[in-house]
Amino acid sequence: MTLSVCDLDPADRHRSVSAHFAEHCAAVTDWHAPTPVAGWRTRDVVEHLIGWSREFLSVGGLVLSADLPRGDDLGKAWGVHCAEVQALLDGPESRAPFTHPYAGTHVLAEAIDRFYTADVFMHTWDLAISAGRAPQLDPQFAATLVDGMSAMDDVLRSSGQYGPAVAVPTDADPVTRLAAFIGRDPRWRP
Repeated sequence: MTLSVCDLDPADRHRSVSAHFAEHCAAVTDWHAPTPVAGWRTRDVVEHLIGWSREFLSVGGLVLSADLPRGDDLGKAWGVHCAEVQALLDGPESRAPFTHPYAGTHVLAEAIDRFYTADVFMHTWDLAISAGRAPQLDPQFAATLVDGMSAMDDVLRSSGQYGPAVAVPTDADPVTRLAAFIGRDPRWRP
């Protein structure tokens, strides 16, 4: 029986999800290729995840210190960034309160898990599909995410961070349902 990332604690879930994303980063041959996110190139997906998460942590008082590689070595930048986030999750501060003015107060590990690791998981689909690869995402975690996000549909749509949901058959697999829920066309191909 394969363990779902749902069964992992936040540190191990991040380790697994970010490593899977890194595998797709390593397979990218064109950092300027289009993605299923309208107007985004493959490099934008990686830069988005690195940029917003560092800003999120910084606003909450945690500044990641690594000097990230610049240019087209986004796989290396991803690795350095993930190592810093993982160090937070593996360290004693992971259980400390973390307060963000918009997200509220959470235990740090739970804030990273809820807001960032979930986003890495969802953007793995974008990066994989743009490279012509199968995303190979955990269907149980995809189902958990789409079920939880569905309960906040109006709030998520009004944030401007998600496009309109794309209609898919009611019997679509959980990964397809998640991609469609966050506004991606599951039929999109490069």
